[in-house]
Amino acid sequence: MSDKPLKVALLGCGVVGSQVVKLMREQAGDLAARIGAPLELAGVAVRKLGRKRDVEIDPALVTTDAEGLVARDDVDIVVEVIGGIEPARSLIVSALSGGKSVVTANKALLAEDGATLFEAARQGNGDLYYEASVAGAIPLLRPLRESLAGDHVKRVLGIVNGTTNYILDKMDSTGASFTDALEEAQSLGYAEADPTADVEGFDAAAKAAILASLAFHSRVTAAEVHREGITEITATDVASAKAMGYVIKLLAICAKSDDGRSIGVRVHPAMIPRTHPLAGVREAYNAVFVEAESAGQLMFYGKGAGGAPTASAVLGDIVAVARNRRAGTRGPDESTYADLPVHEMGATVTRCHVALDVADKPGVLARVAEEFAQHDVSIQTVRQEGHGDDAQLVIVTHQATDAALTATMAGLRELDIVRAVASVMRVEGD
Repeated sequence: MSDKPLKVALLGCGVVGSQVVKLMREQAGDLAARIGAPLELAGVAVRKLGRKRDVEIDPALVTTDAEGLVARDDVDIVVEVIGGIEPARSLIVSALSGGKSVVTANKALLAEDGATLFEAARQGNGDLYYEASVAGAIPLLRPLRESLAGDHVKRVLGIVNGTTNYILDKMDSTGASFTDALEEAQSLGYAEADPTADVEGFDAAAKAAILASLAFHSRVTAAEVHREGITEITATDVASAKAMGYVIKLLAICAKSDDGRSIGVRVHPAMIPRTHPLAGVREAYNAVFVEAESAGQLMFYGKGAGGAPTASAVLGDIVAVARNRRAGTRGPDESTYADLPVHEMGATVTRCHVALDVADKPGVLARVAEEFAQHDVSIQTVRQEGHGDDAQLVIVTHQATDAALTATMAGLRELDIVRAVASVMRVEGD
């Protein structure tokens, strides 16, 4: 084993960064044995000095000069866990351009401007690893990038946001409203004081863009992902799904079109059968299905967030890039050879669950069915709940394009017999 340590600069020392420092200390001997050289913390860049942190750090290592730390000649690996777009992008580009390897957990930056980071890595001949950016401790990106490199991935389907899964799980298991379930998630630390990124689907959309880019060898940005959140889901929606043998989950779905010439990337709530493996993913856990031509169906499950789980993924990447540096090699580069376009949501084929408030009188069902037929949408099941002025038709369609389903909903809202389209939700996983 070489006596020369590999020096690590850490950008950010919050929940994840503190755990990275802790694990580097506790596992120093094992990490050195796995790498073939010891790791040494060269410095930690923070926004404010003197703040109490979850781990004790030599004050001589702590600095507010992140640019200066990244530029140091003795630094081999830069670990970025500050998040956001700037200054993270500038710091990472500076590190990579300077020949250093970078490990990041920054899903938002990768999904918005990964191209800039990968180009800087190529120019500087360094590694860019980002396993921790999606699904926390779950080994997911490396299998997509490396283990399945000899296969053709057809679809990636999963739960990639623990906060929304916790909320929906509580709504399903206790009958709680969205507001009450969100407040519970916040009290337990699963949701931020401002939960917008989670409940409106922005977090999951960034992760979906990264997954689609890897799975289909095409550059996908968060802006190209169709995104819907869970804020409009009611206890009534959850109860209706339950009565039909379904559960509601916020899903990230990345799939090739039938002709293989484009890909669809979307994040939205959907009903899935309670017999589906994803239906049993409870609380703040994540799970992702990968469907490949030769490998078939693979499922990855585990803790998708949290300081220790995410730090575990960061340390795994540190070991990988450290080994590469000792061997004088680089890991896999960005793969975009397929260059498949992302098609519009309207071209996506899916199914739909619709609840209509209608008058309970003869001819209503026939007129509703006619509206579906006009848009070439076939009805699979229909049932009526209630009578008189409180009647509701609950309809589940066969597969149709999302554009046809959207046009059908618009037509239904114009019918005088339909008081309201009370709920519309896609159905997946059958």
